[in-house]
Amino acid sequence: GRFNAGGITCRVAYGAVGHGGNYHSQAPEAHFMHAPGLKIVIPRNPIQTKGLLLASIRSPDPVIFFEPKILYRMSEDMVPVEDYTIPLDKAEVIREGKDITLVGYGASIRHLQMAAKMAEEKGVQCEIIDLRTVVPYDIETLEKSVKKTGRLLITHEAPLIAGAAADITANIHERCFLSLHAPVKRVCGYDTPFPFVYEPFYLPNRFRIFDGIMETMNY
Repeated sequence: GRFNAGGITCRVAYGAVGHGGNYHSQAPEAHFMHAPGLKIVIPRNPIQTKGLLLASIRSPDPVIFFEPKILYRMSEDMVPVEDYTIPLDKAEVIREGKDITLVGYGASIRHLQMAAKMAEEKGVQCEIIDLRTVVPYDIETLEKSVKKTGRLLITHEAPLIAGAAADITANIHERCFLSLHAPVKRVCGYDTPFPFVYEPFYLPNRFRIFDGIMETMNY
C-alpha cells in the first residue's frame, strides 16, 4: 500500500572537490539506490539546482539531493529570482548528436561537454543527456537516444562496480540490443578507496571520456 513518508528532502554535499581524499570526496549514490521509494537527484549547475531542489521539497516522496561540491566553487549562473521547478524523473538532452549518446549527471556533465568538443574535431557528433534524477531515471529518453545513435557511454564519479551506470547498461541492453553498434561503455571511478594526492587521476575526466568515445566509435 501507500504511506506518507513525510516528503523530506535531505541536502548532501557530494563528490570530489580536488583535495578531499577518502573522507570527503566519495560519490555514494549507489548506497541509496536500493531503498524503495527514495529519489536521488544530482544537479549540474545553479539554475538546475534551484528548480530541482524546489521540486524535491514539494515532492511527496523522500529525496536525497546530492550537491556536487566542486560546483560550489566553479559554477556560476544568473539564477532567476522567481519561483520555478524542474520536473523530477525527467532527463534533459542538452546537446543533440547522431553518432553516440553520452549520459551523466552532476559535475560529470562538464567533462562530457569538453569530451564532446574533442570528439567533434574527429568528426564525431555526440548527444549528451543529463539524467538529473538518478533514481528513478528516465529510461525512455535514454532509449530513444540510443536507438538513434546506436552507441552509449555512461560516466559518473562513483566506482564502476554496481554503480548507476551498471543498471543503465543492463536496461539499455534489454531495450536496445538490436540497435547497438557497440557494447555500452562505462567510464567511471576506479574500484579503490578514493585517493588524496591522486584524486585527479581517479576521476573520469574529459581525456578518459574521449578515449571511451573513440574506442566505442572504432569498435
